[in-house]
Amino acid sequence: MKELRDADWSDYIRSGDRIFFGSGAACPHKLIKRFLDHSDQFSDIELTHILTLGGAPWADEKYSDRLRVNSFFLGPGTREAVSRGDADYTPCFLSEIPGLMEDKVHPIDVAFIQVTPPDEHGFCSLGVSVDIASAAARTAKYVIAEINPRMPKTLGQSFIHMSKITAYMDVNYPIYGHAVAELDEITLKIGKYCSMLIDDGSTLQMGIGKIPDAVLSYLGDRSDLGIHSEMFSDGLLELYKNGNITNAKKAINRFKTVTSFCFGSEELYDFVHDNPHVEFHPSEYTNNPAIIAQNPKVISINSAIQIDLSGQVVADSIGNRFYSGIGGQVDFIRGAGMSKGGKPVIALPSTAQGGEVSRIVPVLSAGSGVVTSRGDVHYVVTEYGIATLRGRSVRERALELIQVAHPKFRDELLAQIREHYWVPAYHASMPHSLKELKSTKMKISGRNYNLRALQTSDQRRLQEFFYSHSEKTLMNRYRSVPKKMARDRAYKLVNIDQEKDAAICLVQRQGPREIIRAVGRFYMESESRAEISFVVEDGLQGKGLGSVLMENLIQIARQRQIKELWGYVINTNYAMQHLLEKFGFAHQEGSDCSEFEYMLNLDAD
Repeated sequence: MKELRDADWSDYIRSGDRIFFGSGAACPHKLIKRFLDHSDQFSDIELTHILTLGGAPWADEKYSDRLRVNSFFLGPGTREAVSRGDADYTPCFLSEIPGLMEDKVHPIDVAFIQVTPPDEHGFCSLGVSVDIASAAARTAKYVIAEINPRMPKTLGQSFIHMSKITAYMDVNYPIYGHAVAELDEITLKIGKYCSMLIDDGSTLQMGIGKIPDAVLSYLGDRSDLGIHSEMFSDGLLELYKNGNITNAKKAINRFKTVTSFCFGSEELYDFVHDNPHVEFHPSEYTNNPAIIAQNPKVISINSAIQIDLSGQVVADSIGNRFYSGIGGQVDFIRGAGMSKGGKPVIALPSTAQGGEVSRIVPVLSAGSGVVTSRGDVHYVVTEYGIATLRGRSVRERALELIQVAHPKFRDELLAQIREHYWVPAYHASMPHSLKELKSTKMKISGRNYNLRALQTSDQRRLQEFFYSHSEKTLMNRYRSVPKKMARDRAYKLVNIDQEKDAAICLVQRQGPREIIRAVGRFYMESESRAEISFVVEDGLQGKGLGSVLMENLIQIARQRQIKELWGYVINTNYAMQHLLEKFGFAHQEGSDCSEFEYMLNLDAD
């Protein structure tokens, strides 16, 4: 290893070479500037990298006569160069980029990297960006490094011996940071819904940005979380401080956080410096779906630009314009999908351009490329809730996704898919949402449930719920024993106008399957009077589910200034009688001596 001299550039670089630039916050900007100042010596140089912080001056038009960028992930500067036609974008899974270098499909002639000073054994750390820099340095003919004492020393597979570095230059400047974004109301709603999918002992993959930080902010009550993620961000620090992250339930790299790169605040860099609990590994390891899948309950949360009603995800382009890259989305979506109890999640705001454009669309925009296939997507989350796609038909997927689209686009989306006969004719319109109730995860009698509004896509779930009832339950609910629940009948029961009537349910999740355990509703009889009804699954009656539904329905009724709630109960339905009396309903015998009429005067409170 010798010190770099300006007179030596031609010793390492020839015209036509491919030069790799280090990634993210470890991009060696001073070394690159020094090269750019002497780049007029060369022609037809290809520059390759993934996302870098600190700008991309090498993508400036003034260098286009001798330098051309070929990037695996676009950011400010490079995406504009690609749009001009002065640069290239190569789509590739992050896990497979190192293989392109090793197999000489994308050979590296010279690698520009930033490292720590060598330790007493002669090893430098690649610091905050091991990712594909490890493979580039390993396979390049020449390695030229910035040696920066302010680079955090990270542990794991993050080291390069000084004997492998051809030339170096000493620098001393702060590592580029990334400001933590403020969380707005929409992002917080998305984060809360995502958090409802995360159980104790889950292994998390999170990217950077508002949505991952919002998700993490709701995990303060979870225990034994693990981290196996290409990206390590500031949002994890608070969970570390609180003891939520132990990595104790992971199957591999137990008790260790595994990541590939990080960028964020100075506090984050101080945390990863020489931290034996955090290991940095190359992308071919961290992003390998087979490695990821060895951990249980992997939760992968990634974003999207657009998604169609069958579940196809666009993440790297806006129409014909390339915007970012494939990155690790597919790697972790597939790894989580193969993990026992894993949940691949796509999370995005429902609209773009100030609410004028729906991100959920019937057909992808012309020129848009699918990054994640419809078969890989299990969950889609917006500020309007969770759409569960795994194992669902095209019709069911479309209805699930319409329900989490912005309300002003729902009828239009339904009308467009009806033209393609994805849904039967009786799916006439999308009803108004229940504004007074937000989906909530709760524990009742020691079991986990989600309380939410009944939705149009619950048609099949409601049929399954109906067919689980005993004759006694059917008699208590319907005052008869109906033998079937036809699809169109089930549709009418779930597709109600929640601004007029109200229907809520308690569901349990078994992987991607939601099972309805209890339903409560009221129907408006007049402007001030509503009829109330309940049904709870056999075996769960008397466990508190009815009380939760009743409490929420009464609260909704009060918010709507309804004056009276009433209902008929057969005289042998003692459980329902007890529930109504518990909440202050008064009763009298109905016109039929086999039933009672119960009444709650909400004005009396």
